[in-house]
Amino acid sequence: MTVADLKPGDRAVIKGWLTDSPPIRLMELGILPGTAIEVVRFAPLGDPIDIKVRGYHLSIRKEDASQIVLIDSFSA
Repeated sequence: MTVADLKPGDRAVIKGWLTDSPPIRLMELGILPGTAIEVVRFAPLGDPIDIKVRGYHLSIRKEDASQIVLIDSFSA
């Protein structure tokens, strides 16, 4: 399961990435393995996705969200 598969209000813990080389830009923003995230909302056309991570809101593209693998997820 990836971040792109979640619905608004769902929370999850990051496991890693689908690619062999982790996206440095996302890591610099605090998206690291073991970090809890929450999907806040989707833009009207579904892209970008507003997530809450480490106490702040972050908008990421759906393409990037589909690369972030999750350990588990649960609804709020």
